[in-house]
Amino acid sequence: MRHLLITGGAGFIGANFCHYWSATHPEDRLVVLDALTYAGNLASIAELIQSQRVRFVHGDIADRDRAAALMREEHIDTVVNFAAESHVDRSIEDPQSFLRTNVMGSHALLDAARSAWAGRDGCRFHHVSTDEVYGSLGPSDPAFTETTPYAPNSPYSASKAAADHIVRAYSHTYGLPCTISNCSNNYGPYQFPEKLLPLCIVNILEGRALPIYGDGLQIRDWLHVHDHCRAIDLILHASPAGETWNLGGGSTQANIRVVEAVCDLVDERFRQQPKLSTRYSRSPPAQGHSSRTLMQHVRDRPGHDRRYAVDGSKIARLGFTAQTPLTAGLPATVQWYLDNEPWWRGIISGEYRQWYARQYAGER
Repeated sequence: MRHLLITGGAGFIGANFCHYWSATHPEDRLVVLDALTYAGNLASIAELIQSQRVRFVHGDIADRDRAAALMREEHIDTVVNFAAESHVDRSIEDPQSFLRTNVMGSHALLDAARSAWAGRDGCRFHHVSTDEVYGSLGPSDPAFTETTPYAPNSPYSASKAAADHIVRAYSHTYGLPCTISNCSNNYGPYQFPEKLLPLCIVNILEGRALPIYGDGLQIRDWLHVHDHCRAIDLILHASPAGETWNLGGGSTQANIRVVEAVCDLVDERFRQQPKLSTRYSRSPPAQGHSSRTLMQHVRDRPGHDRRYAVDGSKIARLGFTAQTPLTAGLPATVQWYLDNEPWWRGIISGEYRQWYARQYAGER
């Protein structure tokens, strides 16, 4: 039986991991530590909390003493660190908060684990990172491997790169049993609607513009969040400490092509489910138009990375392959947002509504 501390467990990937782990390993103890900043949403794990499959603790990973005390109290032997500020645009506006959470917070959590696990065996600290730490690829460059030199291009990716280095330092210097995974673009249920896919789905339903940065031909490798959870499970069970693993979905596609596919899928759902036209009367398909009419090219993000691609051959040797191609994952994701309107309605209100409107109503 494992005792897991899942930091950022009310966020997108963390919440999906909680659902995955509680279903796959029901005998294990799950404790979520989350500061509930703007992207944390208790509704994403409410069912797990109510059924007592998860204990929720409201707290900040940067509070080293509290994290260490929680690890001792709950006899934590496994930490999976999802807690992070993760939106590039926000990092450009406010880099300081990214440095605090992603760098200093990760350091505090590592030091808490070192204190709580002194003299213990069989523990593991897994740090969840991003392929953005490697920078941008040219059109013919080979995909990122685990030995690709770091070259972050945004305050967000720089903060994650720094955290990766601190994890490695704690592993090497103190012998803390750590692993790192660098994942490609995730998508799926419970994703906060500032990221590309849920933003597009919600904006189509609301009849808002779909912002396309520059020409929209930035290439990304799309990894369904359920595949990501499976990969972390495999790493926790099969990887030696001290290893780094790149996780990709094997579904490389330009952003604009993905947005077009989402538009077409929403249009198809409106044709199949006529009641949607009543629920979302401002949406183009409710008025007989294509959702693609909402696509609007906007000024490109400063320092926008052009292409990411992940070489997954190392994790494949552990037995992992992504099981959800975009052709299956995108329709399922669109349907999830249609089926879970109360979840995203509750998010696009208050403080976030103001930010959402400012970012995507032409104010740049």
